[in-house]
Amino acid sequence: MHSSKPILILALTALLAACGSHDKGARVPPLPELPTLEVGVAGAGSGQAWDGVVEAVQRADLAAQTSGRVAQLAVDVNDRVAADAVLLRITAAEQDAALNTARAQLRAAEAGAAEAQTQYARYESLSNSNHVSRAQLDQARAARNTAAALRDAARAQVAQLAQQASYTVVRAPFAGIIARRSVEPGETVAPGQPLLAIYAPQELRIEVAVPQTQADAIRADPRAHVRLADGRVLAPARVIVFPAADAASHSVNVRVLLPALDPPPAPGTTAKVVFEAAAAAESSALLQIPASAVAQRGELSAVYVLADGQLLLRQLRLGARQGAQVEVISGLRPGERIVTDPVAAMQALIAQRAAAGTRHD
Repeated sequence: MHSSKPILILALTALLAACGSHDKGARVPPLPELPTLEVGVAGAGSGQAWDGVVEAVQRADLAAQTSGRVAQLAVDVNDRVAADAVLLRITAAEQDAALNTARAQLRAAEAGAAEAQTQYARYESLSNSNHVSRAQLDQARAARNTAAALRDAARAQVAQLAQQASYTVVRAPFAGIIARRSVEPGETVAPGQPLLAIYAPQELRIEVAVPQTQADAIRADPRAHVRLADGRVLAPARVIVFPAADAASHSVNVRVLLPALDPPPAPGTTAKVVFEAAAAAESSALLQIPASAVAQRGELSAVYVLADGQLLLRQLRLGARQGAQVEVISGLRPGERIVTDPVAAMQALIAQRAAAGTRHD
């Protein structure tokens, strides 16, 4: 089982060598009609490209703010939710019991404060006719103030516990899409434990780090285009060049705001941002070919090149794949013509070599 990959690689290597080993004196039969494509540079326009990751401008990681069990889970990954919609409920038995106790203590404190206020008013009235001493009036005033303070503390306690009880219902902070769910119904959660992640798909951006030598040119001319992973090419809504460079990497972050898209790219997917103002001498313009045109044999990638009526199997070094296209780092030059159907090319090459061998014999 372990020897199959080396055999395939050796076979492809032998075929690569055989493609250039024809006897120049032998007449080679013509090739049949094959679907071909002229190799061109990837992307539109000039400039230099940098890789980035799509991220949501508005995103929230929701964590538990109280303890309990997950009693209800109303959403799942990829669900669209409205603002303030209930996403998750946590059991609230302990929170409700503590809140009810605090409310009872508040009623007692309010009754005590009312009684102390009445007592003070009575003593104040009697003090005007000298029926109570000044010391008695001062004691009544102190008792009133103490009861009022206890009442205010009880009210604050009720407000705090009511807030804790509200944490048992997790609501959407804004309208968006559920990106991650980290809990299951019935699971016990503690404060700080991740529950859900939500993002708004309407506002997306890409942030790339460019060399500080290119920052001023991009700041003066922020024209750019973005190549998404699905092959779409679009102009950004806005380009923001950060004012300061990173001291460690000596790079400057550039934030690219995307326009409204339908469908929007998923956050976390890769994209390329090409700035037209970047020096062309430093650009690394890559070639792009259909991924279906690549003949893959184990770890070896190759493509059939048509030149002067002959097929040559050329080994390639490939880069990132973008939709149905794949970037070619080395192995091809712009203007060369490749066969887009490697199976048909291989069959035509085998038939041509067989016919040439028969005629030679």
